[in-house]
Amino acid sequence: MAFARLATIVALAFTTVTVNAGLVKRVTCSNGKTTANAVCCPLFDAVDFLQANLFDGSECGEEAHSALRISFHDAIGFSINGGKGGGADGSILVFNQTELGFHANGGIDDIVADQFPIFQTLNQQMNISAGDFLHLAGAVGTSNCPGAPRLQFMFGRPPPVAAAPDFTVPEPTDSVTDILARFADAGFSPAEAVALLSSHTIAAADVIDPTIPGTPFDSTVGTFDSQVFLEVLLKGTLFPGNGSQAGEVLSPIAGEMRLQSDFLISQDSRTACLWQSMINDQNRMMTQFKDAMAKLQTLGQSNLVDCSDVVPVPATFTGPITYPASFSQDDVQIACTEQAFPSLATVAGPAPTLAPVPGS
Repeated sequence: MAFARLATIVALAFTTVTVNAGLVKRVTCSNGKTTANAVCCPLFDAVDFLQANLFDGSECGEEAHSALRISFHDAIGFSINGGKGGGADGSILVFNQTELGFHANGGIDDIVADQFPIFQTLNQQMNISAGDFLHLAGAVGTSNCPGAPRLQFMFGRPPPVAAAPDFTVPEPTDSVTDILARFADAGFSPAEAVALLSSHTIAAADVIDPTIPGTPFDSTVGTFDSQVFLEVLLKGTLFPGNGSQAGEVLSPIAGEMRLQSDFLISQDSRTACLWQSMINDQNRMMTQFKDAMAKLQTLGQSNLVDCSDVVPVPATFTGPITYPASFSQDDVQIACTEQAFPSLATVAGPAPTLAPVPGS
């Protein structure tokens, strides 16, 4: 894939077209795609390069959920009170020798190893910064998952100047109070914190129990749906691997991991109804996640250009979600008594056993 320098592309590779009697202006890039801003044109080729070289041709797999995870770990290194890093600046890529040593970043090394040479290539060919690359990859990877919202992507982050400090990423062993306090320090409400946990619908655990890498958090790990919010509430009976590990609690389904922090948040009076409200409400989940991610991916940044229209449009989720086979509302640990619990059907058949996420 050959790219021209950004300045050359912007200067030579587009024409402006006007629609709706001059009310809306679009730019037609050299590849025939259109965008709202000329500086976004090179990103279409970057997206194609990412899909081919990082996401195995637009798969919602290990690389996609890891790209979303690393974008969170990078951006949350920020404080509205100052002194906790540059936020969504790509420091976790550039200063990876420092940040990968943090306990909370366990398991991030694989996606850094996958992304870094691709970043170097695109940086050399189109001068994209680490922050722009990393958060574009997060948005593109998420777009490969049916049911996901089309995430915002803002362009123009400068290179990071330093590593984020340790202890900015919440961990599964943290209390709800500590987790909410860390989110609040970064500028997020409890509702936004729960919204960001929607990412666990396409996520898996690699290092909590290292004997079972790629253990999913719900039974539909390849779909961005609210199944994870339901399954975290089901009564746990087993551990998926080598017994109890720090950061996990009993899971309801064989081959599934339930994070201690997810379960505690689902049961806490400050967040239980926020958690329950996501169940089988795809529009709420998509909208609130998209809004929270837009805020997350611009932490510490300013003077950015909206290039969201380069992000692919995800496939829709047909829904509704269901109880896994052999489960019903009798198995739900309801912690929110202020609202009715959604009525859901149960999949026919024996209780499932989940397989690890391929590529983990």
